[in-house]
Amino acid sequence: MNDCLFCKIINDEVPSYKIYEDADSLAFLDINPRSPGHVQVIPKAHYRWVWDIPNYDNYSLVVQKIAKAIQGAFGTDEVWSRVIGEEIPHAHTWLFPDPNKAIGDKKDFEGNAEKIKINL
Repeated sequence: MNDCLFCKIINDEVPSYKIYEDADSLAFLDINPRSPGHVQVIPKAHYRWVWDIPNYDNYSLVVQKIAKAIQGAFGTDEVWSRVIGEEIPHAHTWLFPDPNKAIGDKKDFEGNAEKIKINL
């Protein structure tokens, strides 16, 4: 998709703070975070909805891995997830620590990315 923001991030046409990448998935910090460590987990192939992903079980394991890293990075067991998909027409899952309990500055993108990477 030529006009898809997430496809442009995958192709390094738009800068991002990537925290995880494998052959099928990419995770990066949301540029408008709800709390420190707000991550978008996306499939590298363009699908409109997460339930369209053929290997959803592998995708969900990546989501779980990132959620556990967020727990360790921001000092809270509560990691919220949302699958809405209205704002960007590319399958994605939001993951972010409870905004009332997360420790850190939500705009410290470099620091937050490093904290998550250390906990992967």
